[in-house]
Amino acid sequence: MPITLKIGLYWIFEYPVFMYNEKDRPRVWAPDFYIPLLGIYVEVCGSERFDYQYRENIYKKNGYSVIFIHFYKEKEKWKTYLVRKMREIEENRHAEAMKRIGSWHC
Repeated sequence: MPITLKIGLYWIFEYPVFMYNEKDRPRVWAPDFYIPLLGIYVEVCGSERFDYQYRENIYKKNGYSVIFIHFYKEKEKWKTYLVRKMREIEENRHAEAMKRIGSWHC
């Protein structure tokens, strides 16, 4: 069931995604949250012992935009961090789209 964030976006808990791992084997993962309007996933990192860099590399390889919130480090700042990362992703997407559209001649 979708839940609405205070900034007017809703998220879905553990929305499954299909991807290929480092050996190109198919996998289905369920990041913690998915924000459909932005096409952004959020992973809440609660442990220092888990290999989040591996997950980040696999998500990037498969073209997914994922924000990693290291909650054990950012307990007081996670909301500001989340919004900043959402803006960065959207600005990068927009710049890339404008670059491609601008180079296309009809």
